[in-house]
Amino acid sequence: MGIQNFPAALQPMIQQGYLEREFQDGIQSVLGFRDIARREAFPNKIGETITKTRPGLKAPVTTPLNPSTNTNLDNGLTPGTWTIEQYTLSINQYGDTIDLNTVTNRVGIVEQFLQNAKTNGVQSAQSLDRLARNSIFNAYMGGNTRVRTTLGAPGVALAVDDIRGFQFVFVNGVLIPVNGTNTIAVTVGSNTYTLVGAVADGSNVSTAPNGISGVLTFSGNVTVADGTLNNDVTAYNLGTGVAPFILRPNGRGNTSKIVGTDLFTMGAMLDAVAYLRSNAVPTIGGMYNLYLDPVSSRQLFADPDFKLLYQGATGAAKEFRMGRVVELVDVRLIPTTEAFIQTLAGVKIRRAILCGGEALVEADFDGMASEDLAGNNAQIDMVDDIVHVTREPLDRLQQIIAQSWYWIGGFTAPTDQTVNATIVPTASASYYKRAVVIEHAG
Repeated sequence: MGIQNFPAALQPMIQQGYLEREFQDGIQSVLGFRDIARREAFPNKIGETITKTRPGLKAPVTTPLNPSTNTNLDNGLTPGTWTIEQYTLSINQYGDTIDLNTVTNRVGIVEQFLQNAKTNGVQSAQSLDRLARNSIFNAYMGGNTRVRTTLGAPGVALAVDDIRGFQFVFVNGVLIPVNGTNTIAVTVGSNTYTLVGAVADGSNVSTAPNGISGVLTFSGNVTVADGTLNNDVTAYNLGTGVAPFILRPNGRGNTSKIVGTDLFTMGAMLDAVAYLRSNAVPTIGGMYNLYLDPVSSRQLFADPDFKLLYQGATGAAKEFRMGRVVELVDVRLIPTTEAFIQTLAGVKIRRAILCGGEALVEADFDGMASEDLAGNNAQIDMVDDIVHVTREPLDRLQQIIAQSWYWIGGFTAPTDQTVNATIVPTASASYYKRAVVIEHAG
């Protein structure tokens, strides 16, 4: 059989001389974001979207009842109720495939079938981890942006770098689009304005990872001083909810203001832990997960506070001997190569994220690997809720098999809008409380 019958990518395997009869492992991305998600089965035969409801609590009572009003059938009590909040889980199908000619497989120097299966497994795991990463960052980077174009004169329309977090508002526990009736209070520069609409640009020019550039429309004119390039734009919700907390060194108001000396420190990590603790966010196995890339980790090791913690024990501590922190001050450090990195105004911006329990919810479609028809001509295996399919040859020569994988599901970051300072005195007013993004230079 001629070498030309092989796909071009596989032709180097066939030579007149000898090749080592195994594939060497290639570089793989370091994953971990999917681990923070609570997995839920998505029932079949209900459509592509399901809405789940979280009940809130009632405020504690610290005022004694008045004996003089303890009369009639109500005993002087006024009935109250608890609030709710809802979040939506939507599912989609993801997958990929590899074809294998069983005849050319016998000519090659290694077993391509097993390598195909391994490659599919790595690809599927990285695909789901990246979906999880995108979901957590999309939620926890929302409501924090900057002015993209300076206003020429006072006006109601303001171009911003990212409209995520400005498009929807909670009304009776349900997220609905912002409009003239259901508004959001937004701080632009030094003043607060009433947002009545958010529209994405026809051509996305956002510099934020997965950002959506667009125009915010307010009920009144924004001043030129407030609507100046790179001024902070932060979402509030009529005093009851604010944008997710993004921690930046030295109090930088937005990403564009970070400079090269704004590095990741142990103090920033402790501030993020304090924020989650203040919001009563549950841990993951007793600790919070901090996902950070190798440069962020290196900056942490160089931080004086970190060095002081291990002063006098550096010869024995595995943190220094191995160059890796496993668990530290309520934090479990998890290295990843999937962290978002961007370059803005010549400064490379890195993002670590500290996550608490159930910061994500993963929906896995129920019955993904079920067989609806008899006489199935494929081998179907479920591995970590991902379906791997090996289909027998269907071509005329019975030579080409298909090795595929697919997953039907989705990720969402649920809110905790009902948890406020009335219920938990130290809680923030943010909708999203279970994670903190830490932006820094690097």
